[in-house]
Amino acid sequence: MFAVVKIAGQQFRVQEGQSLYVPHLSGKTGDKVEFSEVLFTDTDGKLTSGADVKAIVKAEILKDLIKGDTVIAFKMKRRKGFRKKHGHRTHYTQIKIESIA
Repeated sequence: MFAVVKIAGQQFRVQEGQSLYVPHLSGKTGDKVEFSEVLFTDTDGKLTSGADVKAIVKAEILKDLIKGDTVIAFKMKRRKGFRKKHGHRTHYTQIKIESIA
């Protein structure tokens, strides 16, 4: 069984027991979270989508704050002496899917 879930504006295909990195969620390590915005489910070959989906995905937070790779945005205009360097690291949360019910 798998489901497509919308988490923090992004869609993820999840299965029970799977661990994945999602955009930062509020909560601490060990907290339980529920995602009710399930878009699509597959139960033994039976597909359900749209308003017919009545599933809830339950997960546990494994690590509450993980920093992603550094992304650098560098702007420069030749012969003008203009240089601008910005960078950021996206924050993620590692979760483990416990059940799809």
